[in-house]
Amino acid sequence: MPGSVPPPPSTAVDDAAPFPVAVSGPAHLLRVTLLMAGSCLPILGAVLIAPVLPKMQDHFASVPGAKALVPLALTVPALSLALLAPFAGVIVDRLGRKRLLILATLLYAVFGTAPLWLDSLGAIIAGRALVGVTEAAIMTCCTTLIGDYYTGHRRVKYLALQTMCASASATVFFVLGGTAGSAGWRVPFWVYAVSLLLAPLMATVLADPAHRPVSTEIPAGAEGRSPFPWRPLAGICALTFFGAMVFYTVPVEMSYLLDDLGVENSGVIGLATAIASAATVGGAVAFARLKRSPDPMLPAVLAVCAFGFGVMSLAGNAPLLVIGAVVNCVGTGMLLPALLTSAMSRLAFEDRGRGTGLWMSAFFAGEFVCPLVLLAGESAVGSLAGAVGVLGLAAALVAAGLRASRATAGQPA
Repeated sequence: MPGSVPPPPSTAVDDAAPFPVAVSGPAHLLRVTLLMAGSCLPILGAVLIAPVLPKMQDHFASVPGAKALVPLALTVPALSLALLAPFAGVIVDRLGRKRLLILATLLYAVFGTAPLWLDSLGAIIAGRALVGVTEAAIMTCCTTLIGDYYTGHRRVKYLALQTMCASASATVFFVLGGTAGSAGWRVPFWVYAVSLLLAPLMATVLADPAHRPVSTEIPAGAEGRSPFPWRPLAGICALTFFGAMVFYTVPVEMSYLLDDLGVENSGVIGLATAIASAATVGGAVAFARLKRSPDPMLPAVLAVCAFGFGVMSLAGNAPLLVIGAVVNCVGTGMLLPALLTSAMSRLAFEDRGRGTGLWMSAFFAGEFVCPLVLLAGESAVGSLAGAVGVLGLAAALVAAGLRASRATAGQPA
């Protein structure tokens, strides 16, 4: 259980100086924009085709098992990302961040647009799995490069910005997919070609940290470098797996919770989900502005998430449900960058790709199992609202366990 995992030690393995890049001016803004755009590509893969699934279902109605296989076309990239991110992390450290990022961004367009020409549902799902492979590399590379280029509060700021961009882009891509899908279920897949515009810009603008000075990339140790921080990273990854379930509950289940309260108007459901997404962005902004170490914040942030779940589980009407979702999403907007910043602060340059890959794997595995866990909870307690309440109780227990662990270790709460 995540609550039993002790928090990471207070000592952090962080670079004394980041890779030397400009932190202001047009070149800096373009670099950050490219890293954020790259970080949004896996989100595009996760939500873009959701609005056209019914049309895909109709097109492949004669295919045996299509009712189960068509939704798999949406979710299989996340599963591939969760399974392969650790391997992508190892490759990042060995092959180089920039080189792998450019290659993966080009292949993202190839595999992403493949359904435009494929007629086999099985081949489309296989292509979608390969999209997940490229997403694992892209997300790992972009996040690792943020850790390479920046340190201290600047790193916190851009990791929080990454969360903000991902949350905001999900809404944009959902609307874009629905609009493009009105012209046919294949049309949204053209959007994947946007990565062909990003790859040459990345090749030109992004600095390659592979040639950084040895004195800043290898921490002092008995043999020239410290061992990989398996134990503290395992704690962060366990918390991240649980945190991903907390993070994705509102986006995945909000429409069902509203439906259970008698709200069937798709416009109202969309507005409620958009308000919750805006709260996630607000939470990420608040995290970036607090300028505090992430570890002491985790118990309080999880407590906010738990309180929001509690309100949602007891809500007897839509306005109260939305209020609970907003509270929860403010917490999740802070939770994700807090977990990622905490993991990054414990990774030296030569381990950062592998560590980031493990973190990504934990996060997307939590995303994948989130609806399954809530479905099991709904069967156990009799309602989806009750299952959300149970998850809120679990979040509260994890928060209490983290706070107690910090107190036992003599660390400030």
